[in-house]
Amino acid sequence: MKGTLDFLVRKWNMGHDTGLLIFRLVLGIVLIYGHGFKKMSVILSGQEIQFLDPIGIGASTSFYLAAFAEGICSILLILGLFSRIATLILSMNFLVIVIFHAFMVGDGFAILELRFLYLFSFIALTLTGPGKWSLDYILFQGNNKLDKT
Repeated sequence: MKGTLDFLVRKWNMGHDTGLLIFRLVLGIVLIYGHGFKKMSVILSGQEIQFLDPIGIGASTSFYLAAFAEGICSILLILGLFSRIATLILSMNFLVIVIFHAFMVGDGFAILELRFLYLFSFIALTLTGPGKWSLDYILFQGNNKLDKT
């Protein structure tokens, strides 16, 4: 009986880690394709930055922070490298986006829906970590106490 239980637990953990891999990849690829590449190309081409200033730090600074989150942190998320830091930054980015669109612009649910999905997906990944199919696990051998359950 114990052997069967151990087998089932191992299969569950493998499915859990595979699910986290798929979740990370989809979120990272969709975000970088839809937003990150555009922002990074503006920076690399030297184009004039035209962006909103939702937290009062200047349009350029806000743009650079958003580009870092949606570009660099998306790449880190795809790789599973420094995943919790990357998803924490992405969570803060989307928290600002949700607050700005909900309270300052007054957008309805149709506009906010995708932003909420991103926000809570990144919060969930911050809490769960990237799983074993990640560079974090490979490089740090799962030594993070939060990963041991």
